[in-house]
Amino acid sequence: MDEDSVLAGYRQSIDNIDAAMIHILAERFRITQAVGAYKAAHQLPASDPSREERQITRLRALAVDAKLDPEFSEKFLRFIIQEVIRHHEQAAEAKG
Repeated sequence: MDEDSVLAGYRQSIDNIDAAMIHILAERFRITQAVGAYKAAHQLPASDPSREERQITRLRALAVDAKLDPEFSEKFLRFIIQEVIRHHEQAAEAKG
């Protein structure tokens, strides 16, 4: 194998992982949209700070176990949480 085919193999793996991540995120957001609709229907707050902090703590520990920078994983999760809260607030406004 020459260098270019090795690099192409790595890149194909990265492309496959990126595709899987997009599908996983899409599924996660489908579920959180259902949560947002449920919260709106039951007049629950869009945000649950204690759950969010428990999740961040749990996922930071998972990141350490996986040899992933826990700071990066926390930033990534906080970004996702902010998007979910925004969607929940929109669902509440639409209901309300």
